[in-house]
Amino acid sequence: MKARFYVFFILTLSANHMFAQHKYEREFRIKKSQMPIEALQLLDTNLEGAKRLKFYKEIDSTKNSYEAKFKKGKLWYSIAFDVAGKPEDVEITIQTLDISSDIFSNIKNYFSNTFEKHRIKKIQQQYPTSETESLKQILSYAFQNMLIPTVNYEIVVAGKNDKNYLEYEILFDAQGKFKHSRERLPPNYDHVLY
Repeated sequence: MKARFYVFFILTLSANHMFAQHKYEREFRIKKSQMPIEALQLLDTNLEGAKRLKFYKEIDSTKNSYEAKFKKGKLWYSIAFDVAGKPEDVEITIQTLDISSDIFSNIKNYFSNTFEKHRIKKIQQQYPTSETESLKQILSYAFQNMLIPTVNYEIVVAGKNDKNYLEYEILFDAQGKFKHSRERLPPNYDHVLY
């Protein structure tokens, strides 16, 4: 009898694990010396007039990456790099008013259908890099806040489902259509003093 219970218990746990796989993400600040050299070289040659330059490492369940965050003018930007220092995307922090109403209505419909309640915490307009365009060209698009067909919207949202609020990072395309989502881990509180 006990053996059947243990077998049933183990099968239940493994089934839950198979169906409940999420992409978790955590970001923490690093020193400039910990950034990939190729990324630092690209930043030195392409960033002029950037202020408050800070470096971060992002770890999630599928990959590691690096990020440089800075302020230019009155806006906040970030450039994501892979572990080799190759740029992945450029992001600019925006407000809901910066998204056209028809695109934002598609995004709101997704939130209404997915969550019981939700609260938008952060919106970034994302310019993915490509083989055909240089980082300088992508940065030019971002600095001019151009709406090109390849732009994405990365939205950090606190969503309530089943009596729990969880934080998600959700990516939408230029038309406001859902691309993918991942659950975010809470910030690292190792620095809290007792």
